[in-house]
Amino acid sequence: MADDLITTNGVDVDADAPLPQVSILTQYVKDLSFENPNAPASLQAEGQPQIDVNVGVNARRANDTMFEVELKITATAKNGDMTSFVVDVLYAGLFGLQNVPEEALEPFLIIEAPRILFPFARRIIADSVRDGGFPPLMLDPIDFHTLYLQQRGMGPDGQPVGNA
Repeated sequence: MADDLITTNGVDVDADAPLPQVSILTQYVKDLSFENPNAPASLQAEGQPQIDVNVGVNARRANDTMFEVELKITATAKNGDMTSFVVDVLYAGLFGLQNVPEEALEPFLIIEAPRILFPFARRIIADSVRDGGFPPLMLDPIDFHTLYLQQRGMGPDGQPVGNA
């Protein structure tokens, strides 16, 4: 019946409309690098290294219903002026999206998809660092929602921030 509407979060939705469908088609390592430039000295260094982590997300449309999302994580460990290691992973996933409203695509691709990919990229980084002779680097969870808002120039409440 065309007059059947469901109200969800204050939005009327046609009850007969097809529901959004999301599927993870595949996940894969696109690029992986581990550098241990000062071994064996870096393996014998005293104290805790300073760890710098950079995260980036990129999404592109593969076709009408498939999107590739790339999660790039680079971690650099330094002990004083000496670089202990650099690990860099570009981990990607191919997501199938059907019946997803256009306004919901970007938030899904930049927030939810990387959240799905992150645990796998985290494990790859931990294993690579361990295989390089160091204790595994266990990255803290990343708040992709906050990163998305910062990228768009918004505060945690979703409101624009700036100078008055």
